[in-house]
Amino acid sequence: MVASYEDSEVYKLAKQLAVEIHRMTLEELPKFEMYEEGSQIRRSSKSIVANFAEGYGRRTYQAKHIKFLTYALPSCDETKAHLELLHETGSGNV
Repeated sequence: MVASYEDSEVYKLAKQLAVEIHRMTLEELPKFEMYEEGSQIRRSSKSIVANFAEGYGRRTYQAKHIKFLTYALPSCDETKAHLELLHETGSGNV
């Protein structure tokens, strides 16, 4: 058992992804994508991190813990879909 959510490999990877997406969307996307698609992918990637951390904080209540981990999964899927769209439309160096 990890001592903190910050010790979890899943959390570390999700946080690293959110930071990389944040930087990429502000530095590499064309302006017209920065405020629409860029904003949405920043929110979805940060939602993964936030829901994982909140779920860990509620780990003593198994149903709540699972609920927030379950919320993190669709945010992950949304982030993946945004990355695929950015790649397929040729926006930035995704």
